[in-house]
Amino acid sequence: MAASSSRAQVLSLYRRLLKESRSFPSYNYRTYALRRVRDAFRENRSVEDPKALEQLLNKARDSLAIIQRQRACLAAAAAPEAY
Repeated sequence: MAASSSRAQVLSLYRRLLKESRSFPSYNYRTYALRRVRDAFRENRSVEDPKALEQLLNKARDSLAIIQRQRACLAAAAAPEAY
């Protein structure tokens, strides 16, 4: 039961990271973020230790928050000023 719930958590977080990464307004930022997310998850796909898995999940959650902040800042910077 615990393995399936952690797998569901990982997949959900992976999908959210990909979705947020796809929403970057800049092609370069978008492709970089997507590549980093995919590479990180592929690199750690064989991790089974619960402590290590929890650390990786926390790191991924932090990355999600960073991506969301960066996307918001880039969108605000690209928005035309209203006078």
